[in-house]
Amino acid sequence: MRFEAIVVGVSSGGMNAMKVMFSHLPKDFKTPVIVVQHIGAHTDGHWIRLLNDKSNLTVKEADEKERIESGKVYIAPANYHLLIEKDKTFSLTIGERVNYSRPSIDVLFESAAEAYSNKLIGIILTGSNHDGTKGVKRVKECGGLTIIQNPETAESAYMPKSAIAASKPDHVLSLEAIAELLIELDKQI
Repeated sequence: MRFEAIVVGVSSGGMNAMKVMFSHLPKDFKTPVIVVQHIGAHTDGHWIRLLNDKSNLTVKEADEKERIESGKVYIAPANYHLLIEKDKTFSLTIGERVNYSRPSIDVLFESAAEAYSNKLIGIILTGSNHDGTKGVKRVKECGGLTIIQNPETAESAYMPKSAIAASKPDHVLSLEAIAELLIELDKQI
C-alpha cells in the first residue's frame, strides 16, 4: 500500500528530533510530511529555515488553502491550528487552544485521519504533554499506520509514553529507525 501523507507531532526537544529525522530522508522522498511543533505564539520562522538547511527536502510553513505536494515538509505556523481538508489542502484556524496548545497535534492528526484514512502515517516524537494522544489513536482507528518514538530515546518521554499507552502503536522506534522505516515505506508502490 502506498501512503499519501505523514503527520508528525513533536514538542519539547523537537528541534533536535526533527533535525535527526529530516536529515536522514533522501532528496527523492515523495510522501509529504506535515508537522505540528509546539512553539510560542510569536515565534518567527528562523527555526524553519534552520531545518530547511539540514534537510534534503524543502521545509516550509504551511499556508492557508495550499495544496499538499509530494517531497515537501510542511510546518504549522505559530499560533494557528493546522487542519487538512478532504481535498488535500491546508486550513488554518485560531480556534481555542487544545491541550494548552495552538497549534495542536490532535487537531492536525484528527483532520488528517479523516482526509487520508488508511493512507496516513501518524508519528509522535519527544514531548512533555499528552497532545497527540487522541490524534494518534484516531489515525489508528481510521486504519493508518502509527509510529511512536521510543521514550527511552526521547528528550522528553511523556508524550511518547502517553501515545503508546492510548493507541497500541504499530512501531516504537528510535529517530534513526523511524527515518529508515519511512524511506522503506516511501519506496512501496
